This record gives sequence, structure tokens and C-alpha cells, in this order.
Amino acid sequence: MELYRDEAAPIEARVEDLLGRMTLKEKVGQLNQRMYGWNAYRKTANGFELTEAFMEEVAAGGGMGALYGLFRADPWSKVTYENGITAADSAKVANRIQRYLIEQTRLGIPAMLSEECPHGHQALDGTLTPTNIGIGATWNPQLAEQAYAQVAAEIRARGAHLGLVSTLDLLRDPRWGRSEECFSEDPHLAAQFTQAAVHGLQGYRRSDGEMSEQEGQAEQREQAAKQEQDRLAPNKVAAVLKHFCGQGAGEGGLNAYPASIGERELREIHLPGMEAGVEAGALGCMAAYNEIDGIPCHANGKLLTGILRDEWGFDGIVMADGTAIDRLLALTGDYESAASLALTAGVDLSLWDKAFSTLEQAVLQGKVQMSFIDRAVRRVLQLKFQLGLFENPYAEEGTAAEIVGSETARQLNLQLARESVVLLKNDNRLLPLGAGLRQIAVIGPNADALYHQLGDYTAIQRPNSGTTVLQGIREAAEGAKVVYAKGCSVRGDSRDGFAEAVELARQSEVAVLAMGGSSARNFELKFDINGAAIVEDGKPSDMDCGEGVDLADLRLGGVQSELIRAIAATGTPVVLVLIQGRPHAIADVVPHCRAILTGWYPGPEGGRAIGEILFGVVNPSGKLAVTIPYSSMSLPAYYNRKDQGYEPRYADCPRLALYPFGYGLSYTSFAYSNLRAAAPERTLGQLTAGESFEIAVDVENTGPMAGAEVAQLYIKDMEASVTRRVKELKGFEKIWLEPGEKRTLSFRLTARELGVWNVEMARVVEPGRIQAMVGGDSEPSCSLMLRVTEQ
Repeated sequence: MELYRDEAAPIEARVEDLLGRMTLKEKVGQLNQRMYGWNAYRKTANGFELTEAFMEEVAAGGGMGALYGLFRADPWSKVTYENGITAADSAKVANRIQRYLIEQTRLGIPAMLSEECPHGHQALDGTLTPTNIGIGATWNPQLAEQAYAQVAAEIRARGAHLGLVSTLDLLRDPRWGRSEECFSEDPHLAAQFTQAAVHGLQGYRRSDGEMSEQEGQAEQREQAAKQEQDRLAPNKVAAVLKHFCGQGAGEGGLNAYPASIGERELREIHLPGMEAGVEAGALGCMAAYNEIDGIPCHANGKLLTGILRDEWGFDGIVMADGTAIDRLLALTGDYESAASLALTAGVDLSLWDKAFSTLEQAVLQGKVQMSFIDRAVRRVLQLKFQLGLFENPYAEEGTAAEIVGSETARQLNLQLARESVVLLKNDNRLLPLGAGLRQIAVIGPNADALYHQLGDYTAIQRPNSGTTVLQGIREAAEGAKVVYAKGCSVRGDSRDGFAEAVELARQSEVAVLAMGGSSARNFELKFDINGAAIVEDGKPSDMDCGEGVDLADLRLGGVQSELIRAIAATGTPVVLVLIQGRPHAIADVVPHCRAILTGWYPGPEGGRAIGEILFGVVNPSGKLAVTIPYSSMSLPAYYNRKDQGYEPRYADCPRLALYPFGYGLSYTSFAYSNLRAAAPERTLGQLTAGESFEIAVDVENTGPMAGAEVAQLYIKDMEASVTRRVKELKGFEKIWLEPGEKRTLSFRLTARELGVWNVEMARVVEPGRIQAMVGGDSEPSCSLMLRVTEQ
């Protein structure tokens, strides 16, 4: 038996044995992921069969490194329930793919099947969660980790292995259409959710330095233990974190535009998420389309090798984004040179591009050294061994139907949706709505449109697979008559529905207006080569967010604001429910609404969650993970701006933020008191040795209702060698308190939280005063001063 087939042999030895048997053509084949997975099969009257195109692709590379999107279903792929793969059939098709590769290639190397899961698996029957902008608003990474574990179990049961998950982009400009894929504008909060995603998708991996003493006593046992922990469990997938790096800082909020930032901004804001992912054991990341300071990420050796691998010790694969390597022709002039540039920078696996398919010619032409080919192939093969593909290439064919769409998944999604909703305004305690209401008017383009709740990267849904806002209100209304009118579209200019909507509101005791935006795609859309939507203003009239859909104006689209004012003029109290993938600028409509909440894109259970919150069955606990700007003209509005010694202002705009980062109301109230430090002074030596500042604060529920509060710890470095930020989030905890209950919370500030990137671009702790602040949002009510001394 060949060594690479020996399950008991060390993974490293198996990789080297297999690598030594491969031809250049077979090596290049392992670095390519050229094919759209939905072109690899066809559905027939008798089931599924593999296409000639798939067989030709396998022959061209003597195998296949990975196959993208076998189960993807959406308007771009044009896969529906009529021609696609359901959960019940998925393992059969995946197994047929693997069987062909194992039996029809010389070395029998299985392929990794990679699948999109930015907010659940983008596949027929796949469970969808709220989008990241809502998950971030839960401030509950533990709950998110459970949801990602469910997603991993579904993907693996269907026979796939890589989960492409958006975690690394920071929302620095809400004009960007992919804002919905960001957890936050803040690096610390986003990093916590990145780690939750990795742990949920992959489980927990130990680093080399975490071997137990007993394992270290015998080299053979240590190797076996390490090999075992490096293998993923059969219900886990390798997390491929995207996008690395700085994509949320594109100029003008435009997708894939240059990020004109320096290394300090990169390290302070955009790199902590991936660093946290590496520490959590992430096995993959995807390079970003954008350039940083003139260097495209796919050609950035300092980023993909110097920082990612040499500095952080990343041992996984770097995947290219779709057709991104081909874009390097603008630098190189030919495909072979573009492939060489990306490969030597640190890209290991392509995605749909032509360039990497020319790597064999690039080697023969002397444009790239064989050592770089071997380096990338080692990484791809290592991941395949870690996934156990050589021992267990086939999925059990009856498992997926039991796991996908389970009641456990539904309950997780419902709780995520509940905790993602942020109450922004509640004048005179209009909410929760009382039980004695006679009639409620529900109005707006997002009131009864399930796809508007689901976000981009969403598969085709079965009928009645979710609950809209209208349905959720009807379920929770308990006897009140609920009437409905659409009123207008998201971005269209028709006012034909105004009269009906205004009249229904006039006849009702309260009007709930479901407004906002939508990332819902349709089959008439045009798509770019990488699947990004190509949208003109108002066409279609119900899509204003998602990949490729950037906005210049953040006000509510179309005539939504006009309809809100018309309904408010009736005198009926207005509750505005925002369903949106980005923070819209709503300063013009806030005065016309008695209560406002944002549900972001809350997923298929979102309507039920919103109904429960409106009627007080659930107390809202979401907090803004992004700032809501006052105006499109007051950007950037993120909270952690650089401190210039004065409050920035525009002469024609009262403030930058309408609602601050971390903000969110409850049906109860919370008080913070007695902020203290066990020792308010620490030396540099103590902090370097692992000691920390221990901070405690008392939090009390002073209101009439039980509820959850998010206590947030911020710091302000008062003395530093480089300009610092006005405040920085460094810790948080979400707690449940009964009325009158008080709890003491503890936070630690270590050298990591206190470190700054100094003038030499080294991360160090500097002596000086540090203000610590704790409260329920980024404008905390309690503060104290800490001091770091030389000795």
C-alpha cells in the first residue's frame, strides 16, 4: 500500500509521499477550482448524472483540487427546485463526484467541495440565519457559534467540506452593498464573532504549544495526538474566512475599490479579525478583490505570507476570490505571469479564473519556480488529509435529510432573530403594544415579502418556509384585526398605493410600517462574471443592497419617506420597522415615528421574532454593532475615529451619528455603578509577564421587566507615542437580569488590549494614563483612570 493511503502514517509524511508521485499537470490540477459546481451535473428523469464538462475538467488537470458551489441555488446559477439538488439527494451527487475522481484518475485524489455559507448554507433546503449585520447586533458570540455548528453539520452531511464565510470585512462605509456581510464596524466585536464562526464550523483545534505533559513524554504519542486534533470531526467543515483584507474600506463605499489606508489603519482595524481566526485554528481564508496602498491583495506577499503565515503562523490554504487572479493581467500582461504573481504572493487555490490553469506553462516558461507549486500543493493536500477525505470520501446518503432544516436549526434562528432586533426609539412607551387594540395597520414594501428578510447569497426557498413581518404580527396580535397595504416599493417612484395605505392607517389605532431595503435577487437581473448583481437605480424596484449594489444616498429609497410622512399626518401613531442590510440614514423620518426598531435582515424566522417584540412577548436586547449615520454626507461616522483634540462637525449637519455604536433600548432600564479596579496601577513588567488590570462594575435592572443587557468596556489611551482613538471597545458581556436584580461583572485588560502600534510599527504597551469606561453603549456612564508605569 502506498504511504499516502496509510491512515496511521503522519499527515506530513503522507503529503510528501503523494506529492512525490505527482506529475506537474496533476499538481496544477490540485490548485485549480475553475468550474461552477452547478455545471458538473444534470438532473434527469432517472436522477442525476455527471456532465461531459465535468469529465473534461477532471481530465485537463488529472484530477481536481476543489469544486465550488455544487449545491448553490439562486438566480445567478439559475438553479431551482426543478433542476437542482435537494437535501435528500445531495449526498448521492457528492458521492458520484468523488467516485469518479477516485476511480477515473491515476492517483485517486478526492476533491474538496466548497460551499457558500455567509448566513447559512446557500443551497436548496439549506438553513438560513440572519445576515451578519444582525448577528453582530446580538452581541452574543456563544449563540452564533451554535448556529455555525448547525450550518457545518448540514454542509458536511450533504457531502461538502469547505464553508466560505464572511467574517473579516469591517463596515467602515455603509454605502457599500456588502454591508450586510459585516459583523460590525469595530475590530474587537468582529473578532469575537470570527472566532465563534471558526469554532462553530470547525470545532476547536489545539496549537503545537498546547500539548499535554503526558503527550509530550513520548514522541510517537505526541504525534498521534496532534494528528488526531488536526483532523476535523465528521460533522465539521474547514472555515474559509473572507475577505482578506480591508475590503470594507473601499473608496466611496464602492465594491472592490482601492483601500487607501496605511499599515497602521490596517493593523488597528482590519487585521485583528483574521488574527483572531488564525488563533481559533481557521484552516482557510479568501483573498479580497481590493488593493491596499497600490498592491492588490492577491499579489500582496507581505499580507498573504509575511503577516498571515510568518507573523501569525497560519497553516491553512489561501483561496482566491472569483476570477480575481485574472484581474492581475492589468499588472502582468499575460495569464502565466498573473498566476505566478499570485502563487508566489501566497495564493494556493484558484476560483473560476483562467490564470491558474496556465501554471504548467508558467513553470516551463521559467516564470515561476516549481518550489512555489509544491508549496501550494502541500497546503491543499494537507487540508484534504485533515478533512479525512482519503479515508472517508463518501457521505452517508440518509443523513442530510434528517439534519437539514431541523427543529433545532429553526429554534436557533428564531433566537438569533430575537436578539438581533435593536429598539432605537420608544416615545412614551408606545411599545410593547397592548392587548386591547382593535385594529392594526401593517404597511410597507417589507411587510409581506419574505425574500426581503433574507439578504444576498440566498437560495431559492420552498413556499411557506418562513414568517413575514405581517404574518408575525398577526400571530402575536391576539384578537386585534390586522389590515395590510404595501403602499410602495423599496426604490420605485409610484404613489399608486398611497391612498389605500393612508386610509387603512387612519382607521387603525397604530400603524406598523415595514420599510428599509432589500437584497432580493430575481431571475431577470444581469450578473457580472463573478455573480455580483448589476443594478440600475430603481431597476429592479426592490433591490438596493447586496454584492455589486452600492449606494450614494443612504436615505430610504424611492418614496418610502414620503409615505411615512403621509401616514404620520393622519395622527395615527407610527411604529417604523426597518428591514435592511445596511444602516440607512433616517434623520428625516425619525420625528414622524413614535417608535423605531431595526430588524436588519432577520432571516426566515424574523417576522415571528419582530411580532413577539412588538407585543412584548420578547424584550428587545439587540445593540447596534454599527453606527447609524445622521446623513450620507456625514461619513465616515464610525465611533472609533482618531482623536484630534476637538469634536468634528459640519456647519450644515448637527452631528455625525444619529444613533451611536452599541446603542439599543429595552422595555426595562439598567443602571451602572461602582466601577472600580482591584489595582489601578500596573508596571510594564507586570503586564508583559501576563498580569492585567482587573475591573468590576455593578449592573442593576431598575425597570419593571426582565431583560438582557450588554455591558460594554471601552478604553481611551490618554498618553501615547501615536495618535489614538477617542475610544476603543475592549470587552463586553451580555447578561440576563430580573427586575431589581443586581450583578457584578468583571473585565480584564491585558497587554494585548492595551497595546499600540508604535512609530516603529511594533505592538507594545506604553507607559501613561488610560481611561476605562463601562456602560450600555459607546457613550458610557462610568469611568475611572488607570496608569501604566515604567517600574
